[in-house]
Amino acid sequence: MVVTQRRLSLEEFLALPERKPALEFADGVVTRKMTPKMRHSALQADLVERVNAFARPRQLARAFPELRTTFAGASRVPDVAVFVWERIPTDTAGRLVDDVFEPPDIAIEIVSPKKGVNTLVRRCLWYVQNGVRMALLVDPNDESVIVFRPNAPASALRGADRIDFGAVIPGFEVVVDELFEALQGR
Repeated sequence: MVVTQRRLSLEEFLALPERKPALEFADGVVTRKMTPKMRHSALQADLVERVNAFARPRQLARAFPELRTTFAGASRVPDVAVFVWERIPTDTAGRLVDDVFEPPDIAIEIVSPKKGVNTLVRRCLWYVQNGVRMALLVDPNDESVIVFRPNAPASALRGADRIDFGAVIPGFEVVVDELFEALQGR
């Protein structure tokens, strides 16, 4: 959903106050992120937990939900952003920064009821064309995951297929069916 009628510069957008749901910026246009529903939230939380449970103790990576990332002329809020350990944005004291101006290593988008799949496919393609090493499009409606990587064809995964994060997080993988177990009520 477009929020402003006139085009803005990135600097003008970044000067706007933060809102809930988050605003995003690309190509001079400000849009509002969809408010997540329960299935979306369950998948998002599960992905953050899985990445962090594996990668943080090994000091390989860290996952963040709904983190604004501003790079390549756009400011987006992927459902999950993952930074490898040595790229986690920190200040000189080693504390996390508030404003991130570099691409995450992994960007994950989850299909919401009112968000078009083609819009999210274009977004995932944009991510990998602009420095993100891996983008995932997670679709709870048909329980599938499309994996995007730079200079490689996208791959669609379902069922017992494994999502191999190894090029970014060595040794980490998730079985697609196991990911969608997050949609169980208990």
